[in-house]
Amino acid sequence: MEHTFLLKADWNGGRNSDGRIEAGQLRTAISIPAEMGGPGVGTNPDEMLLGAAATCYLITLAAMMERAGLPVVSLTLESEGIVDVTNNIFTYRRIVHRPRVLLSVEATDGQIEQALRLAEQAESSCMISRAVAGNVALSTEPVVERTA
Repeated sequence: MEHTFLLKADWNGGRNSDGRIEAGQLRTAISIPAEMGGPGVGTNPDEMLLGAAATCYLITLAAMMERAGLPVVSLTLESEGIVDVTNNIFTYRRIVHRPRVLLSVEATDGQIEQALRLAEQAESSCMISRAVAGNVALSTEPVVERTA
């Protein structure tokens, strides 16, 4: 079985212009980010790649923890994308996911260890991670704690 995703885009000129994209429920303005000499309107490919990787990782991790029956109270994520600029060539170097998992006070030490393992495994289970593997370094720095 295959799933097809469709994106439509409009662009209003040259490099320093802006545009719009629509893909499913996503509708937003786009441009080159201000940090890279663009107008900084809406989002940009760098943020969208990070967003795709982060949301895929987060949803995958949540599903894995649910299947494992872990007593998750909250699951948050901060992800960082690092882009190298050398000789005016932009290269997406790495993505670091920093999930924070809060388990219930009754969680066992074994469940904490399992949550840490799943936080590492979710990276290789995510479709977007597999798509960029070999081109962008991917890593996780999970924190798992019990509620007080």
